[in-house]
Amino acid sequence: MSLGSKETRKRKRTVLARSGRQPRKPRFAHAARPRIERDQFVQSRAEAEAAIADARRSHERLRQAVDLLPQGIVILDPEGRYVLWNKQYAEIYSKTADLFQEGARLEDTLRVGVARGDYPEAEGHEDEWIAARLKKLYEPGKRHEQTLSDGRVILIEERRTDDGGVVGLRVDITELKQREASFRLLFDGNPVPMIVCALDDERILGVNDAAIAHYGYGRAEFERLKIRSLQAFDSEPPWTKDRSSEEQAARTWKHVKADGALIDLAIYSRELVYHERPAVLLALMDITERKRAEARLAFMAQHDGLTGLPNRNLLRQTMDEMLLHSRRSPEKVAVLMLGLDNFKAVNDTLGHAVGDKLLRGVAKRLRSTLREEDALARLNSDEFAIVQSGLTRPEDAVGLAKRLLEAIADPYLLDGHSVVIGASIGIAMAPGDGDESEKLLKSAGMALSRAKLDSRGSFAFFEAALDAKAQGRRKIEVELRDAIQHDVLRPYYQPLIDLSSGRITGFEALVRWPHAERGMVSPAEFIPVAEETGLINPLGGLMLRRACLDAVTWPDDVSVAVNLSPLQFRSGNLLSMVTDALKHSGLSPRRLELEITETLLLEKSAQVLATLHALRALGVRISMDDFGTGYSSLSYLRSFPFDKIKIDQSFVRDLGANREAQAIIRSIVSLGKGLGVIITAEGVETEAELSCLRAEGCDEGQGFLFSKARPNAEIISLLAAQRGIDGDAALVA
Repeated sequence: MSLGSKETRKRKRTVLARSGRQPRKPRFAHAARPRIERDQFVQSRAEAEAAIADARRSHERLRQAVDLLPQGIVILDPEGRYVLWNKQYAEIYSKTADLFQEGARLEDTLRVGVARGDYPEAEGHEDEWIAARLKKLYEPGKRHEQTLSDGRVILIEERRTDDGGVVGLRVDITELKQREASFRLLFDGNPVPMIVCALDDERILGVNDAAIAHYGYGRAEFERLKIRSLQAFDSEPPWTKDRSSEEQAARTWKHVKADGALIDLAIYSRELVYHERPAVLLALMDITERKRAEARLAFMAQHDGLTGLPNRNLLRQTMDEMLLHSRRSPEKVAVLMLGLDNFKAVNDTLGHAVGDKLLRGVAKRLRSTLREEDALARLNSDEFAIVQSGLTRPEDAVGLAKRLLEAIADPYLLDGHSVVIGASIGIAMAPGDGDESEKLLKSAGMALSRAKLDSRGSFAFFEAALDAKAQGRRKIEVELRDAIQHDVLRPYYQPLIDLSSGRITGFEALVRWPHAERGMVSPAEFIPVAEETGLINPLGGLMLRRACLDAVTWPDDVSVAVNLSPLQFRSGNLLSMVTDALKHSGLSPRRLELEITETLLLEKSAQVLATLHALRALGVRISMDDFGTGYSSLSYLRSFPFDKIKIDQSFVRDLGANREAQAIIRSIVSLGKGLGVIITAEGVETEAELSCLRAEGCDEGQGFLFSKARPNAEIISLLAAQRGIDGDAALVA
């Protein structure tokens, strides 16, 4: 019979106490003792099993917890046997993971790992390597690294527990080591100087070989310095937090090299961790030469390369400052534009080297004549500008102009040549002639043009009428450009007459501009504008094409003459323009005559002569126009075999009453016969002139006596009349 549990006996005693009865002592008490002991044993066993179960559950929870960690974890007992490890640990040592079990010794797994080649560092000295590894295990100190056969690098950190065991941590730092290797490769071998310095105290932590070579400091010297020690001037470092990301990326510093030389640097910075310390990497691009080049370019952009004087851009800036100051005072500002007279002749006769020395000499004399506060600039080839402030009246500018002209007029000794040069000056006064720089320069330029036109070697003041004239020329340019674009201009033709037979031998094409508002615009008004603006090239090409198209409808024995401007030869496409006009029209080259003036040959250009010979090789005839008005006409006749010489009308006018003109005509006609060229007289207006020309044996005549210039429709009628009527009778105007 069971005595029951302790709780049962307690309940029985409680019931008896409430009833007033005393509990009855059990019979045979000595017989119940073994049962009590057995029950206690069962209870103790159950409690032990429950504790073991709780321990197992705790162990499993611990294993699950360590399996979640990204690092490898291992726990060893005091004898170096495995107690616990996680999945990451097994994955790291996958070649020996089959040996991992509780109670297995780490030393044994290491030996098997060495035998399996998992530890390349142990190759050739296995026992020493294992001994050293176990020493680190039982005497743990600093962290250390371990390289496995597959190239992975493992960081090992181990600590002893209170019972003498070991807790170990394994971290795969392969990627980190690769980044470090890449950094080292890019840092040490980089040709760009690089410095790593600490963020907290700016001490230099590392430098690459390029920095050592560039700065001249040794590595040990560098690492005793702070980055500020290299700076020429105290300034905030480029990684200062109050700067934008773009500003922090690159900034210019000035550093001092070991030899004391100053260098300019563009510094690129990036923060990083260097040997477990917050640091910044500086890439140092030496831009010293670039900055010097930029300074030279900036100087050249604002100065004349030959004389070193300010150019137009810098002059305008200076003028704006001077004008701003003058607005607050009654004083005036004078702008003097000085142009050298006949400078081109110096270049042509003595060469450009002498011409350049002359310009430098002029600049030096001008500077020495001026006050320190006066501005001087070179505007173009032979023009200079002087700006003088603080004037009270125009007469002050006159005094300066005279001094400048006197200074320039003295002879220059250049390469053994005594060179004398003159100048003309145009003067504009502020604020009367303009209150801003460009307006004043324009006004002074117009005044200079007037001075050159009226009397070279003098000066002239700007007048409002000059501006009106300039505006008129500008209007002509705009309208002329439009007229060329819309094919408004037309060739009119003036006949060339054979003086012996009276018949028409050809026509000279003369450009005419029928204007919608102003009627027929004179060529004297728009041809100079066309030459100044470069419109002469498209205008000349247009007239050439139209003249060829008209002439192809005339009889085969009638030619057409077209005038060429010297500027058309400089364009470089004259030969192709003539070839295209002939090809497009179908006109025979022998029926085309091109007229040039002596000024073209004055340039003595090989290109001009080559073009003339090429045109003549096509079959085109070449005439010299306005003969006798140039500098040395006879010398030009030797430079090129002309087909025709046209006597300028100034020698024909009043020929019957002028014995000197008759002698000149006689000489030219005799010269022409000797050279075998046709002589044509221009500007024949009277019968007396015609009679004299015939008497002297002149070949051709042209002028109002025969006909004015006519449109092509009238020319066709004129030629038709010539076929049926006597030429002289038909051509009397």
